[in-house]
Amino acid sequence: MESPVIVGGVRTPFVKAAGAFNYVPAQELGRLVVRELIERLNLDPATIDEVITGNVAPSDAPNVSRVIALRAGIPKDRVAHTVNRNCASGLEAVTQAYDRIRSGQAQAVIAIGVDSMSNIPVLWTKSLTDDFLAFSSAKSAWHKLRALARIRPRDLAPVIGIKQGLTDPVSGLMMGDTAEKLARQYGISREAQDLFALRSHQRATAAWSEGRFNDEVMTVYPERSKGAVPRDVGPRENQTLEALGKLKPFFDRRWGTVTVGNSCQVTDGAVALLLMTEERARALGLPRLGRLRGYAYAGCDPSVMGLGPVYSSNRVLRATGVRMSELDLVEINEAFAAQVLACLRCFESPPADCLGTDGASALGPIDENRLNVNGGAIALGHPVGASGARLVLTVLNELGRRKQTLGLATMCVGGGQGGAAIIERIAD
Repeated sequence: MESPVIVGGVRTPFVKAAGAFNYVPAQELGRLVVRELIERLNLDPATIDEVITGNVAPSDAPNVSRVIALRAGIPKDRVAHTVNRNCASGLEAVTQAYDRIRSGQAQAVIAIGVDSMSNIPVLWTKSLTDDFLAFSSAKSAWHKLRALARIRPRDLAPVIGIKQGLTDPVSGLMMGDTAEKLARQYGISREAQDLFALRSHQRATAAWSEGRFNDEVMTVYPERSKGAVPRDVGPRENQTLEALGKLKPFFDRRWGTVTVGNSCQVTDGAVALLLMTEERARALGLPRLGRLRGYAYAGCDPSVMGLGPVYSSNRVLRATGVRMSELDLVEINEAFAAQVLACLRCFESPPADCLGTDGASALGPIDENRLNVNGGAIALGHPVGASGARLVLTVLNELGRRKQTLGLATMCVGGGQGGAAIIERIAD
């Protein structure tokens, strides 16, 4: 089998929904990162065999990956497809690219994660849609009037697409409700959640002030915006525990502890990574930054979907034989502070169904000095389809800066799954 390596990656700034990227659709965000990546590496677009894109939010471009590829200048005879594993869609794109190269089906694949949460549509009810269809197909003015007369005020209430997308149809819970459940189950206090959120902002702002994101993030000049967007919009240098403490619970307004301050931000953004065979990278004189040592996905109860990283990380650690103590860095996507804190409890004391037949697991405690060292989605934001690819890119870049070897990128997935990948830096 081929040995895939990651030769480069870049992302847009992550921008709050309805902000500077409000009029930048997913296909344009994806095109921007692909063009930037190709130009940074001084590559002929014909070098690329395939484009795989993780995307969740509905887009006005069918098979958004194909649209991105063509508009980015990838030759039309190359293939592209879009994948959706909910929150882990960007990670799915990366692991599919890895598999395509490893199996010999491609030599160079761009993996993209992208979402424009600003452009998630507001939908009409089914009854109103039926009335509109009856109106449009009516043969006479009289029948058109009859169709319109059937419309009732309740039919005019829109279906909010983002709320629908963040609600699990199996458990009936919104993602924030699952975080509340974990907070209650593991006794995670409001103060602990706010302290974790504050640390996310502090670490993200420090990363920006010290230039650690400079090579990772491109500057974007969006149309219909007042200027350039050179950095992430979410991190707050002046964030305080007092300000976080004033926010009211959002999901369980009476008894809850999960607020918009200790939850991930709703954002727009895109990430692109280029994977190649090691031989092809050497031949083109490209850097070999790192590789995937392995990856795994795992299912769990949708009502505690936030524990997905525990199950998927245990699976990939077992498969690769890597010990927790060997990991130099760990990135757990910060969907909610309560969710990450619950995962930390379970990494240290795994649930019974995480144990093997020998009664053991591959998990262990995570030193907070190795965890999300540049902040996470609470400060940076969580463009759902992009975050998995962002975790891989961030781990890879930080391993390079520190001259360290192994990192874990893992995340929970709406619907009750987890994804995890072990990234290994190549020391040339």
